[in-house]
Amino acid sequence: MEEFHKVRRLPPYVFEQVNRLKASARSRGADIIDLGMGNPDLPTPKAIVDKLCEVVRDPRTHRYSSSRGIPGLRRAQAAYYGRRFGVKLNPDTQVVATLGSKEGFANMAQAITAPGDVILCPNPTYPIHAFGFIMSGGVIRSLQVEPDDGFIPALERGVKHSIPKPLALILNYPSNPTALVASLDFYKDVVAFAKKNDIIILSDLAYSEIYFDGNPPPSVLQVPGAIDVCVEFTSMSKTFSMPGWRMGFAVGNERLISALTRVKSYLDYGAFTPIQVAAAHALNGDGADIAEVRDIDHKRRDVMVDAFGRAGWTIPAPAASMFAWAPIPEPFKHLGSLEFSKLLIEHADVAVAPGVGFGEHGDEFVRVALVENEHRIRQAARNIKRFLSTSAKQPNNVVPLSAHR
Repeated sequence: MEEFHKVRRLPPYVFEQVNRLKASARSRGADIIDLGMGNPDLPTPKAIVDKLCEVVRDPRTHRYSSSRGIPGLRRAQAAYYGRRFGVKLNPDTQVVATLGSKEGFANMAQAITAPGDVILCPNPTYPIHAFGFIMSGGVIRSLQVEPDDGFIPALERGVKHSIPKPLALILNYPSNPTALVASLDFYKDVVAFAKKNDIIILSDLAYSEIYFDGNPPPSVLQVPGAIDVCVEFTSMSKTFSMPGWRMGFAVGNERLISALTRVKSYLDYGAFTPIQVAAAHALNGDGADIAEVRDIDHKRRDVMVDAFGRAGWTIPAPAASMFAWAPIPEPFKHLGSLEFSKLLIEHADVAVAPGVGFGEHGDEFVRVALVENEHRIRQAARNIKRFLSTSAKQPNNVVPLSAHR
């Protein structure tokens, strides 16, 4: 039977191949250390859970909620932007709650994209950044991900060689998967370019609070006038260890927020009201919960970089996010990221995310997530050290899983 049109536009989900191998290995009794999925292992802070339990006992909160978010939650998000970035937002017209940043991006794509619209998108990047628009009929033009002196020239080429003119530009700093961080000066240049060329900016700031070495990542909305062309997406998943709660936000330009709100009004009734109340409670807190998560991830980052380096795999220390973007060791680079990821599961009991799943320009890397405790990270490094030393002695005996089929 022929696949539906939108499904045909989507490539095979690379991560599903890794997931199947993990499941198969575990069924054989293997203790797989999973550093692949960006699924935080830390519990949601007790005060947030307690607030949820308190509110859920009120039967009035069991009714339909508001798809754009209850007023108290939107006010809390606006207040957070004021404290953290010095950005003033109108909670009634410039803030909408989303079911995580992923849903926000997908529905924004539905709201603004006409068939054939061109979207400028970094490569590699988080898959929804590209495929939300592909499923909406858009066309992706890939850009470099590095926020350096080459970015604006790349934008200029993108505009010059695109017909029709690009509709929107995707930004994601701190980046998933590369962990790159952008400066405020970079954002100023990009905003000026977007205004000059009448391009919408959609910024994914999901990792704004997971940063190390004392340099908080900025928001593009800190640039004067950015709100004229920009919407920014944030998530509580990583900041407060709330991935399963599905709570995020889109903030910024009123016209774009209105379009997203209208689409959402047809598709959902918003998150369960007690979740929204608990989320507002978290945002209105003193920041101690955020700092605790950041400190734990910082320690895990340092352990990972040190332990993997001692194992023979040098990984650049990420400045932010909960990921390291690790170049494939030279003897295995020719295999590509998917086959190397398969080898790690089979020979080292370690799972990572193949870089090709984030775009073809990521195929010489894998993404390693800080989602296991320090003991497990060190165990993963020991397993990898044995794998690397064995493969160095017997390289002909270490082949990709696909070669066995």
